[in-house]
Amino acid sequence: MTQISATLVKELRERTGMGMMDCKQALIETKGDISLAIEELRKSSGIKASKKAGRSAADGNIAIYSDGSKAFMVEVNCETDFVAKDDTFIEFTEKVIAELSSGNYENVQALMKGNLEDKREKLIQKLGENIVVRRIAKNHISSTNVGSYLHSNKKIACIVSLEGGSPETAKDIAMHVAATDPIAIYPEDIPKEIVDKEKEIFQAQSIETGKAQNIIDKMVEGKLKKYLAEVSLSEQDFVKDSKIKIRSLLKEDKAKVLAFERFQVGEGIEIEETDFVAEVKSLIENT
Repeated sequence: MTQISATLVKELRERTGMGMMDCKQALIETKGDISLAIEELRKSSGIKASKKAGRSAADGNIAIYSDGSKAFMVEVNCETDFVAKDDTFIEFTEKVIAELSSGNYENVQALMKGNLEDKREKLIQKLGENIVVRRIAKNHISSTNVGSYLHSNKKIACIVSLEGGSPETAKDIAMHVAATDPIAIYPEDIPKEIVDKEKEIFQAQSIETGKAQNIIDKMVEGKLKKYLAEVSLSEQDFVKDSKIKIRSLLKEDKAKVLAFERFQVGEGIEIEETDFVAEVKSLIENT
């Protein structure tokens, strides 16, 4: 039998809200593939899709610099919320974003070649935690209006690049993306493999109703259309006014979204085993 770690069970449980043993069984059946396990749980229980990037498993802060015509964003990770709130950690994050916005850096490696790496190493020694400048982002090169949003906790942030429009619209859409976490700008931008996978799941869910195939086909078509609208920026209800679609907001302001970048601290980082996880492992092994 495939050995499943308690860390993996814990992550699947937090991403789906399902029971511990259901999560363990799904992981066993999929040989530890968490993406396939989520699909199996969705087929059998009807739970909604998990976030595309996974759960947050690390701490730190996000910083943004924007002057309306350009914008930069950086995520700096540490191990605990205590250090994320430390003044010296916050000061280091501010130095990183200042350096990023003053140069033409294409990646983190280029950014850290200067004295920032020395400052990072000294900060590790001072605070006793690993400090990582994880990723950077900047506005689309062809944008005419740029909007940005940084949540008050510094854990979620977004940059939106518009062609046309206004600074106010760009800012509003950045806030909207931060709140809704869309997969793509338009439904047609969603990768075919994601659409096919969702269709397969909806098919499995609909078959369980026992209805005729032609009815099932219509049910699947309806569910897929709803899903594409929910995860596509252009089709979402505007968070500041649910009576307006984002596409209508853009049309009214004669704007087009060229790109968006959304960061959430720690998303997609693997979870290290903690005392809590060890306790869960013991419980699983003795069940």
